[in-house]
Amino acid sequence: MRAAVATAADLVVPPLCLACHRPLAAHNAMCARCWADIAFIRPPLCDRLGIPLPFDIGGTMVSAAAEADPPDYDRARAVARFDGVMRELVHDLKFRDRHDARRVFGRWLVDAGSALLTDADLVIPVPLTRLRLAARRFNQSAILAQEVARLTGVQYAPAVLVRARRTAPQVGLSRQQRRDNVAGAFAVAPGQGGALTGANIVLIDDVITTGATVRACARPLKRAGAARVDVLALAMVTDPAFLSP
Repeated sequence: MRAAVATAADLVVPPLCLACHRPLAAHNAMCARCWADIAFIRPPLCDRLGIPLPFDIGGTMVSAAAEADPPDYDRARAVARFDGVMRELVHDLKFRDRHDARRVFGRWLVDAGSALLTDADLVIPVPLTRLRLAARRFNQSAILAQEVARLTGVQYAPAVLVRARRTAPQVGLSRQQRRDNVAGAFAVAPGQGGALTGANIVLIDDVITTGATVRACARPLKRAGAARVDVLALAMVTDPAFLSP
């Protein structure tokens, strides 16, 4: 019976590659060509920024970029570099209202963030303003955070962090302009501070570009008493031009 239902379902919604939409044998998968185009981020890594490093010297490694400009969060990790197929997948999720890859994204995030999630208390998505949420109808970071929480059992806490003010889109802004744009843009929601005291937080976002947004999110969480704020994202820009202070 199950096989018959699955076969009928495949006839109605055939399994396709999540990226290029070529026919496949199974759902929630990618073709070999698209898979090979994703630059997954693997060790050796900077322990603070999560950026790939050229060689492994053993132990915990911190990049020159993190030493020169330490982030407000504790550690960051991302699944892959923000280019090629991964860029298209993120844009599909964020701008084209395509959520069919959410389960795959969740598995990737849990794998990339395993060290962050081991003793995490709360999973918090980067919030949108009410107007932007109404216009888009969904928060892509919340979708990713829900999948991480579902797979790990870590508590999903979407109401803890809010946008305190509207900001201009970050696209096209320089590194410093991005920081200025989101400075003071996030706050802990009234009555939510108690949940943060001594808590280990994993903040979820879709893309880390310069880190300005997640830095701005980490500050109020730390001020409210969070013991640790780590960042987990689907993709990361690793161009040195975005990392230098």
